[in-house]
Amino acid sequence: MSVTLDNFLRYIAYDTQSKEDQKQQPSTEKQFALAKLLEKELKEMGASHVTLNDQCYLMASIPATTDRKVPVLGFISHMDTAPAFSGCGVNPKIIKQYDGKPIVLNEELQVVLDPAEFPELLDYLGQDLITTDGTTLLGADDKAGVAEIMAMARYFLSHPEIPHGEIRIGFTPDEEVGRGADGFDVAAFGADVAYTVDGGALGELEYENFNAAGAKVVVNGCSIHPGSSKGKMKNAILMAMEFQSLLPVFENPMYTEGYEGFFHLDQISGDVEKACMDYIIRDHDQEKFQQKKELFQAAADFLNKKYGTGTIEVQVKDSYYNMKEKIQPFMYLIDLAKEAMTELSIEPKICPIRGGTDGARLSYMGLPCPNLCTGGHNFHGKYEYISIQSMEKVTELLITLVNKFQQL
Repeated sequence: MSVTLDNFLRYIAYDTQSKEDQKQQPSTEKQFALAKLLEKELKEMGASHVTLNDQCYLMASIPATTDRKVPVLGFISHMDTAPAFSGCGVNPKIIKQYDGKPIVLNEELQVVLDPAEFPELLDYLGQDLITTDGTTLLGADDKAGVAEIMAMARYFLSHPEIPHGEIRIGFTPDEEVGRGADGFDVAAFGADVAYTVDGGALGELEYENFNAAGAKVVVNGCSIHPGSSKGKMKNAILMAMEFQSLLPVFENPMYTEGYEGFFHLDQISGDVEKACMDYIIRDHDQEKFQQKKELFQAAADFLNKKYGTGTIEVQVKDSYYNMKEKIQPFMYLIDLAKEAMTELSIEPKICPIRGGTDGARLSYMGLPCPNLCTGGHNFHGKYEYISIQSMEKVTELLITLVNKFQQL
């Protein structure tokens, strides 16, 4: 068993699911269990300056083995898994030499990972896959990244004869609830540049992401007995539906791809008296992002004019921005990653992130931080899987990047 695989199987046994709408950080105390294990392993393998703070941020150094002045390079991954699906009791299945047929994850529940539905599976013919048992997510997002970074760390700490500059490692909590960078101390981390290892399929290399905002809509109705409600009732549920109808139908996640942005109704609840809706608003282009927020407010203004002031209350809060403008002065990070991939026979796939990473916010906090692949697919659900060979290749990629930095 490879170091990377052994790491991964050990880490996914820990339930580190984060939780929305929590004031404290980490949002769930159980994230500390994995953090403390990683802290112990880093110390045992000889890492220096290993620190775990009370907000569950873990940092460590692989000391420099050269006198050459090279940039301090960081690698960052997050320890939490998504609130969207259970991460408790992960029971991974290893599929040896995948043959291209449907994989029965859970016969009793009739959960099948089928290439007819997930054609990317056929890219892994002959490779070894790790899947779920159909009842939990797998946790490759982002324990695969954690496992790969830890394997890279063990390699360099075991080979001090290999010259390299200082390497910084950072593991964060609460990335999946948008708070991974909230307590990240960039100055204490001390890297000049970094990569998050939090992407998908092997070869993915990303330095563009959505501009993002979260929005809450409160619809204030008036509940009257339906038998005597003519001219009096204002049904908050129906007005909420009307608000949604004012947003462009084609700017919906299910109809968009690539650089196309969207409005996503993520949650709705309520009754005749009051209804609440949670949205996320996304676009790669800053101007289009602003236009989306203005359209969102215009829909509220229209309905307030129609039904009365205060009927629709809207709060829009920016979450993060496209890191492209912060990465462009450091495009050598992308060039080096492409070179490293090519040397390892990995086809670089530069694509925009249709989401965000810790790296987006960290880039705006002064730490240029593009995103590298982990090798995983179908994150946040029961159909999640990852290729063992891809994980091992990503570990090689991190090692090769460190070597390339030595040549700067």
